[in-house]
Amino acid sequence: MLSSVHRLQGSDDPSNGQAAGGLPGIPAPDPSEDLPYRVELWQQDRQGVEIVLAVTASASIGYAAFYAASREYPERLVSLRHKGRFVSRWDPLAN
Repeated sequence: MLSSVHRLQGSDDPSNGQAAGGLPGIPAPDPSEDLPYRVELWQQDRQGVEIVLAVTASASIGYAAFYAASREYPERLVSLRHKGRFVSRWDPLAN
């Protein structure tokens, strides 16, 4: 299984894609940065999160990532959380 985390940023991000170390064009993550929105893909048995697909500070980017994940994995439970609270859920059994 492949696992990766992508840092998503809006066009109003002050770093504007400038490298702060690490890979060219990809800003180094700030350990104190607050990224409260998480898009999660749940295990088939729904017992826990299998993988975090995206983390971001922006609600609009979080929802866009959630929407894309719900289309990419239509048969799986996908959630969008803000600081631990569920904001939105794609549940194929309920739809």
